[in-house]
Amino acid sequence: MIFPRSSGILLHPTSLPGPFGIGDLGPAAYAFADYLVTSAQSLWQMLPLGPTGYGDSPYACYSAFAGNTLLISPEQLVAERLLSPSDFPQNVSRPAERVNFERVHQIKDQLLRNMVQKLMIFSTGGDIQFADREVVENIIAKVRPKGGGLRSIIHEIVGSRVFSNK
Repeated sequence: MIFPRSSGILLHPTSLPGPFGIGDLGPAAYAFADYLVTSAQSLWQMLPLGPTGYGDSPYACYSAFAGNTLLISPEQLVAERLLSPSDFPQNVSRPAERVNFERVHQIKDQLLRNMVQKLMIFSTGGDIQFADREVVENIIAKVRPKGGGLRSIIHEIVGSRVFSNK
């Protein structure tokens, strides 16, 4: 089989610049994809995008189905009105050469917790009602596979309480 000549790059999205200490699938990823197009590159190979385990290596994913919450773009969540810029921490510093994964996990996990909590209204009966049920159902549908990611953050906040249809 003959393939046409092509060129590209191997780059994980976490290697892109980002205002939260790590690259994600936000504006920098879109800008990078646009750059690949304008420079006539035809391939962008990525390392696995699952939630990382020991050593934060993309090759040490503990789930083949869940996505890595570090790749969720807070700027995109603002664009989708799931967060506001006032939710962003003020003291995020960009690493010069290395990512501080512990700090980045703290920042991004807290932003996702804030997003989920903003969407929820706790009723007195112990059930949870959501302020915007359609948005939450879309989020749950996107993170339906078991194994971590945003689903584990939602479960951590919600616990064993029942999702209300009200």
